[in-house]
Amino acid sequence: MTATNPPLTATAGSSAPGGLVKSVVELDRVVIRLAGDSGDGMQLTGNRFTSETASFGNDLSTLPNFPAEIRAPTGTLPGVSSFQLHFADHDIMTPGDAPDVLVAMNPAALKANLADLPGGGLLIVDSDEFTPRNLAKVGYATNPVEDGSLDGWQTVSVPLTSMTLEALADSGLGKKEAERSKNMFTLGLLSWMYHRPTEGTVRFLERQFRRKPEIAAANIAAFRAGYNYGETTEAFAVSYEIKPAPMAPGRYRNISGNQALALGIVAAGQRSGLPVFLGAYPITPASDILHELSRHKAFGVRTFQAEDEIAGVASAIGASFGGALGVTTTSGPGISLKSEAIGLAVMTELPLLVIDVQRGGPSTGLPTKTEQSDLLQAMFGRNGEAPLPVIAPRSPGDCFDAAIEAVRIALTYRTPVILLSDGYLANGAEPWAIPDVESLPDLRVEFATEPNGEDGEFLPYLRDPETLARPWAIPGTSGMQHRIGGLEKADKTGNISYDPANHDLMTRLRQAKVDGIAATLPLTEVDDPDGDARIAVIGWGSTYGPIGAACRRIRRSGRSVAQIHLRHLNPMPADLGDVLRRYDRVVCPEMNLGQLALLLRAKYLVDVQSHTQVRGLPFRAAELAAVIQDVIDSTSGAPLAADPTGGAE
Repeated sequence: MTATNPPLTATAGSSAPGGLVKSVVELDRVVIRLAGDSGDGMQLTGNRFTSETASFGNDLSTLPNFPAEIRAPTGTLPGVSSFQLHFADHDIMTPGDAPDVLVAMNPAALKANLADLPGGGLLIVDSDEFTPRNLAKVGYATNPVEDGSLDGWQTVSVPLTSMTLEALADSGLGKKEAERSKNMFTLGLLSWMYHRPTEGTVRFLERQFRRKPEIAAANIAAFRAGYNYGETTEAFAVSYEIKPAPMAPGRYRNISGNQALALGIVAAGQRSGLPVFLGAYPITPASDILHELSRHKAFGVRTFQAEDEIAGVASAIGASFGGALGVTTTSGPGISLKSEAIGLAVMTELPLLVIDVQRGGPSTGLPTKTEQSDLLQAMFGRNGEAPLPVIAPRSPGDCFDAAIEAVRIALTYRTPVILLSDGYLANGAEPWAIPDVESLPDLRVEFATEPNGEDGEFLPYLRDPETLARPWAIPGTSGMQHRIGGLEKADKTGNISYDPANHDLMTRLRQAKVDGIAATLPLTEVDDPDGDARIAVIGWGSTYGPIGAACRRIRRSGRSVAQIHLRHLNPMPADLGDVLRRYDRVVCPEMNLGQLALLLRAKYLVDVQSHTQVRGLPFRAAELAAVIQDVIDSTSGAPLAADPTGGAE
């Protein structure tokens, strides 16, 4: 994808075969949600539509939403899977609060999602699936497609299943196999409706099913049949055009958060000159990082699928001890299991990247839903005083930069670093400008190869005066024999020590090392276009998009608001306290019960107003705009001139 794709030319109408005249309507944005059974291929369909949208040049943001069960009962509410895509001809920040278009592949999908579709929105349903049996599964006494209950929406009933079967009548596939291609028929119809490119999907299907050419041919035939149906049917008299968004020149690709984290790790390995070792146990929603990194052996990446979480982190610590860039990936439950070993990395002062892709908890919780509830666990979830840096990316593409920054800190300060992503970032996608490798920071490190003691011995805990990092010596280097481990170490020599004064000293040195990182961090960035805001909204992680979209709405209504977003959570930027004290009120939205707000109040004695949710879904911009509006009104005593909760980003 490039930023120079020419826009399509809008036309008042086009003539389809048979003389049917269809109009083309130009839009600046649209939100589409595909919903169906977990076996209907909604995620694949959404990802293909997203890829073609990215190649066309629109800005986009996605929200996959699927059940935790591998295969929930067919046609039931727990088995509904959905994929929401927001794309536009301008910069956007979220997948959209609500869909403009809902495609419901069965009654369960309709019932689970209809409440989110605003009145007058376009509703496309597969009429073939609205059978008495399927209706009864979700409690419909009558068919909503026929009883008038959908009159408040632009409802188009399409026999998607039967038309797919008709298109594949000569394919040689059985009925059940042919029915599986109805998601491609749907994709073809949507591709016609929104003028999406088609060549990439055809190539994808040929490549995806290269070992089963008959399946590839069937899916391509269904895809083309859906496109042609849109072109020829009277059911859809209008198609829509969303022009490419203006972007800085460069090469772009569509990327998810997990892909970006994996590529950031690969890039960090190349820029540091170190081999990369990932020790991981598969866990939702972090497993895709393991899958992606396993494809990059040519870049010195080794992946180890461990037997459990503890083995995963322990193997990564061993790799770091041996001179590699050690990485382990997990989610909240895995962090709990890894906690003692992470404490070992704190004590041994070895570089280690720990990636926590957060999900709903506690315990097994909501494995496929998003949450931000691991912040306090990342900060304090180890026995003893075991400080370590914590950082969080703000968007799928930003996961790449966050991974490199986490590795920079780990290597420079010889410390484990926890990177807090979440399910929303991991599975969501956006266009990402591929950086020039030479523009990335130089992460090369120097291993200890010569004795550093006055008497010619090697002192493994003799610290760098600026960073307080200890030397990193690869085992087997002549003269560099040393002891590390979980027992407290004597200052400089690393010998086992139970001396009270030494333990106090080493504990304070480890804390001072982490605190000292703040001196290398950029000053707090404040987004305040007018420069006169009295209210600031502060967030971290994936709340960046919804908060930013809400602030845009507030500013369009005529009021000022500042946005502050934290990447570095421990330590925080050195000037953050002074920045927060400049505002009359500080609001902190989080997908937890107020964990960052708790830290800010304790550290800076600022009366932070917490706004929280733990629904397993990201914030809606309209909801946050209403919260900000209430805070502004209560502070100024004057109501807003316009309602900021509606409208686009």
